[in-house]
Amino acid sequence: MSDSNTTHFTNPSVFILQGIPGLEMAHVWIAIPFCVMYIIAVTGNFTILFTVKMEPRLHEPMYYFICILAVSDLVLSTSILPKMLSIFWFNSREIDFSACLTQLFFFHCFIIMESGIFVAMALDRYVAICYPLRHSTIVTNHMVGKIGLAVFLRGSMIILPMLLLVRQWSYCRTNIIPYPYCAHMPVVGLACGDTRISSHYGLFVLFCVLGLDVIFIVASYTQILRAIFRLPTTDARLKTFGTCISHLCSIIVFYIPGLFLSLMSRSDQKMPQHFHALINNVYYLMPPMLNPIIYGMRTKQIRDRLLHLFIHKGT
Repeated sequence: MSDSNTTHFTNPSVFILQGIPGLEMAHVWIAIPFCVMYIIAVTGNFTILFTVKMEPRLHEPMYYFICILAVSDLVLSTSILPKMLSIFWFNSREIDFSACLTQLFFFHCFIIMESGIFVAMALDRYVAICYPLRHSTIVTNHMVGKIGLAVFLRGSMIILPMLLLVRQWSYCRTNIIPYPYCAHMPVVGLACGDTRISSHYGLFVLFCVLGLDVIFIVASYTQILRAIFRLPTTDARLKTFGTCISHLCSIIVFYIPGLFLSLMSRSDQKMPQHFHALINNVYYLMPPMLNPIIYGMRTKQIRDRLLHLFIHKGT
């Protein structure tokens, strides 16, 4: 711990993760709901993957997209939660510099990947509703695999410059990160010198990458709603719109709080640091926890298969 006030060092051997500053005495209790959320996220997403794998009728593009989303949620939550719990329960605050950069890469890469998956799923719904007769020939299982690979490569290529910039800075202030995980802005905030390029690149990722994703999703749903309103009966409209509810719920959970928190972290609002850190931690666990619940409850085929499995085991 004596290294925490060292000055003028480049690429420190370790960072010190502070957890949630101001709430250190409550870390043991705070970890309990986070642990429960993580268990729900892991169990729920593995259940989705197992259900789709075991049910041949679910081997379709829509459910493969859900599986890709489940894998992304698993990696996203696992990239930060185990270390976070070790800080809260075992006071294991040190993290190697390279391990910190690795965590930063996976954390941000899979946030970008998740956004890309939502865009792909919106386009899938657009084709299914606006061009139903061509859906099976346009969106094939092979195409889903290509989209999944493209989404991962896009996330990696976007975050790689961010990682390289973080690695090149000199850290002459402190090596204490006031969060329980390594994220871009908290790490850059420890660097000395002019780090505006990192800050500007972070804003580019937020507005030009995630912002464009939102625009594509809105454009897709604009066309979807136009197609739905052209349907002849109210029942047909409700049934068709019902196929989009799960996707829309996941989008709301992912984008709305994320945009608010990103803007809040860059503003000059004098918000208590512990409150800001706590809300960030809760937010990044919400999509991995809620997505399997949303798709498990709202998607009839998955729900029916799960009920069949539980009833079959119970008899």
